[in-house]
This record gives sequence, structure tokens and C-alpha cells, in this order.
Amino acid sequence: MKKTSFSSSLILLLFILFSQISWSQNDTIVLKNNDKIIGEIKSMDRGVVTVKTTYSDSDFKITWIDIKSVRSNQTYLLTLSNGKRINSSINTKPGDDTKVTIMDDGTELVIPIKDIVYIKPVKNDFLSRIVASVSVGYNITKSNNLRQFSVSSNLSYTAYKWLLTGSYNAVRSNQDDVAETKRTDASVGFNYFMKNDWFYATEANFLSNDEQKLKLRSTIKGGLGKYFVHSNKLFFGGGFGVAWNNESFSDEFNTNRNSMEAYGNLTLNMFDFSDFSLNTDLTFYPSLTEGGRYRVDYNLNLKYDLPLDFFIKLGLTYNYDSKPVEGASVSDYVFQSTFGWEFN
Repeated sequence: MKKTSFSSSLILLLFILFSQISWSQNDTIVLKNNDKIIGEIKSMDRGVVTVKTTYSDSDFKITWIDIKSVRSNQTYLLTLSNGKRINSSINTKPGDDTKVTIMDDGTELVIPIKDIVYIKPVKNDFLSRIVASVSVGYNITKSNNLRQFSVSSNLSYTAYKWLLTGSYNAVRSNQDDVAETKRTDASVGFNYFMKNDWFYATEANFLSNDEQKLKLRSTIKGGLGKYFVHSNKLFFGGGFGVAWNNESFSDEFNTNRNSMEAYGNLTLNMFDFSDFSLNTDLTFYPSLTEGGRYRVDYNLNLKYDLPLDFFIKLGLTYNYDSKPVEGASVSDYVFQSTFGWEFN
């Protein structure tokens, strides 16, 4: 009898503790129409908050500007519109729905809610810091038995003070009586964030295409960057630095080139436009060691979000070289239409 009583008391105690722990992990969001959502804030990026709840199989997607108040004791990595990065909980200031209270190194700050442009829970597990996407496209026509396959992928890992990114894109095309057409580009980048939206940037880019007779172009670059506009609707920034360019070609001489370049780039990311987002960047490379030579790389991606983290993406990539090897084109471009899925 005593054992039964003890077991019952233990189960009751564990139930109470579990209930308290579960409740303490709940975040509360009140929308401007006074609807209340209780769950777990998973992220806020590009102006959209993702909330996981126990009463829905699908996560809620809420526009950040539609939130009236938020209450959460979780610790988040917060990025402000001035570029400052803070680890803190977040709570709406009582009596003022336009402001929130956060902690910065033990100091309580009250800031406008619109100044928060990025939210990510600070967790120790590796997967919680990853955002990845992959999309594929396939075209086939009876004429000349044309078949074309393309793949586009991106990966990022976000830490408190730095960001690691990677990408891989490829196109393969076959048709009767024509040699296979191939194009591949990839990149790995690292950004270290500083005050006032400045950051150090290093990146390695790799390109291979038949149109410019490029077996492989490897470009390693490093410099400084800054966001000029950093809001819940768009990011606009730029950077500059130096690059080392190593190239091998498939011309009749199997030419190899090495050169030092400067670079300057501009980037625009627009995302608070219903289910559409647009990302475009332009990089200009004037050569420092080859007189009169310059290169241009341009990328444009338009994405439409579908349910369950699926999406449709249209992409354009353009590469220009003012002094290509003999017999090669000065430019190459690829247009991709793909269907994919995003993990975050």
C-alpha cells in the first residue's frame, strides 16, 4: 500500500514538473486581429515568423509586422536593423505594442519591434542552425531528342558572430548529333559580422562551362562588406576587396592563367512580397595584373513558395570576360526553372 502511494505521488510529481517545463517552453504571440497563438517560435527570417504548435501538424507562417505582442523566455540570436547581433529573450513592452524588451550583456534595452530583422533560437544542436534547399529541373523534346537536366542547391549555417554558406549548380544538355553541353558553378563563403552592419567576407568560387572553354576557374577572394539597408522587407548591401584567379582552359593550347584582381559587388534580397522573394547580386572584377581585362558575374533568382516548404524557382546566371582565350565566347549565361524543397 505504501509502495502504491509512493508511486502515485512520484507520478503526480513528475506530471506536474513536466507540465511546468512544457508550459515554460511555450511562446505566446498575439496578432493585430487579437488571435492568440501559443507554441514555439522556430525562426523569423525575411519578415516571416515560423511557429510550431501542438495543435497543428503544420507550422504557422506569420508576417512579423502583423504581430501585436510577443512573449518568450527562450534565448534567441537577434539581428537588429543596425546590424547588431544579440543573444536575448524577447517580450513586448507592457502598454506599448510597438516596442520590445531585450537584454544586451545584462543591460535591458527597449527597442521598436520593427528593428528586429532576424530571430533564431540559440540551441546547441547542429541541425537547428542549418538552412538548406535543393531544386531540380528536367526538359525533354522530341525534336533532336533534346534532354536537359539542371540542379540548384544552397546551404547555410548561422552562428552568433559568423555565417557559413555554400552553393552548387549544374546544367547538363544532350541532343542528337551535338556534343554534350556542361556547366557547373559552386561556392563556399564565410562572413564574420561586426558593428554597424559591417562584416569580413571570404569566398571561393568555382566555374566550369563549355561556352567560354573553361575547364575550371577558381577565384579566392577576401574583403569587407556592409548592409546599407537591413529591414524586414529587404537587405541591400555591397562589398569590396581583392581576389586571386586561377584558370585552366580547353582550347587547343590548354591555356592556364593566374591573375590578381580587385572586386566590388552589390547584393539585393527582397522577400516581404506575399509568397515571392527575389535575390540578385552583381560582382565586377577589374584585373590588377592583366591590362585592360575585367570580368562580370551576375545572378538573379526569383522564388515562389508553395505549401510544405516546396517552391518553384527561376534563375539567371551570366558571366562576362573581356579577354577570353582564342576561340571562346566573351560571355556565357544559363536560365534555370526548377522545383525544389527547403529545410530549415
